[in-house]
Amino acid sequence: MFTTLKNAFKIKEIRTKIFFTFVMLVVIRFGSQLPVPGVDRSYFARWFEAQTGDAFNFFDAFTGGSFLNMSVFALNITPYITSSIIMQLLTIAIPKLEEMQRDGEDGRKKIASITRYVTIGLALLESSAMAIGFGRQGLLEVYNVFNIITVVAALTAGSAFLMWIGERITEKGVGNGISIVLTINILSRMPQDIATLFEQFVLNRPIAKAVVAAVIILAVIVGMVVLVIILNDGVRKIPVQYAKKMQGRKMVGGSSSNIPLKINTSGVIPVIFASSIMQLPVFICSFANISGTGIWAEILRGLNSNYWCNPKQPIYSIGLVVYVVLVILFAYFYTSITFNPLEVAENMKKQGGFIPGIRPGKPTSDYLTKILNYIIFIGAIGLTIVCVLPYFFNGIFKASVSFGGTSLIIIVSVVLETVKQIESQMLVRNYKGFLND
Repeated sequence: MFTTLKNAFKIKEIRTKIFFTFVMLVVIRFGSQLPVPGVDRSYFARWFEAQTGDAFNFFDAFTGGSFLNMSVFALNITPYITSSIIMQLLTIAIPKLEEMQRDGEDGRKKIASITRYVTIGLALLESSAMAIGFGRQGLLEVYNVFNIITVVAALTAGSAFLMWIGERITEKGVGNGISIVLTINILSRMPQDIATLFEQFVLNRPIAKAVVAAVIILAVIVGMVVLVIILNDGVRKIPVQYAKKMQGRKMVGGSSSNIPLKINTSGVIPVIFASSIMQLPVFICSFANISGTGIWAEILRGLNSNYWCNPKQPIYSIGLVVYVVLVILFAYFYTSITFNPLEVAENMKKQGGFIPGIRPGKPTSDYLTKILNYIIFIGAIGLTIVCVLPYFFNGIFKASVSFGGTSLIIIVSVVLETVKQIESQMLVRNYKGFLND
């Protein structure tokens, strides 16, 4: 990876793209400190301290602290991520959208345009809910129509501007723009989290205990990073052989290829879905200022990850079991709508391809489904381990940090993908130089 970056800086074109990306990231961090007019910036800091749930901690980690500071980027690109997921699901359900997706570049441009409009709609909805719901409770310095409109306009514009920056990074920078915008926000909180861990377990401790704690913390972080890399790069290759056929007066075909099935076929989406569903009741109760009593209060605590893996209150760890089950279920669900074994088998049959030892058509589809189910389970277990470890250390040792397994998966995946993008751009440039010569 470091060799790739070193070689990239030697090429002026790629060096310019990296510099452009860096400038855009500086703009993002500057905007994260720019306050929304007419709001009390200390409101959410006080509000967070009064909350026992963690419904908004996950959201604040994704916004790089912009939400807590109530900056113009408080919504960040979460509306865009949500709209992208919605459009991806609707593409499966609505034939017109599915047809657009198959139309090639023109179809993808139309879907991207619709996604932008959905993003603006979601940003308007979320900013209106925040301005009206929290505005009454003290978020707005003066609760009136003018301030509500100002906050809604500022938050919506901030989200739209971040979406635009992400697209510019994809077009003129190193690529993978939206993911890079999300990653820089998560990374911005990590120094503070590392400092918190240092103060909690290393600072002012006996030398032996401090060294052991530092080694354990480092080993856990490195181990999780390695596991995420394995999940991200792990592939099961299904061999495919193409039969020879007569084309004109020549025999063509007879080549061999493979179908790469990633171990983590669904990425971080199952974790986001599971976390969102688990936190939705807590979010609604927090937003509506409902504390809950009796059995309802116990259920809310079970949904709150701050109570999981606590040896003194093991009953609440049932929520962790529910969370693990949801991650696995969503891994199967999301893969089922993004990878169709029957369609793959039919395309192979039309092209004269077959898996050695497996008959074309339905037997191939059944074989792919069997392999896919096995791979999905392994990937889901790996995702679960990465996501559960932070909750375990939080419950046992009270090592609470904003970056969890989800954040780590996103960071590592985006870094690896960005390096691959740079490598491909360098390769394309070498081909162009060879052809020009």
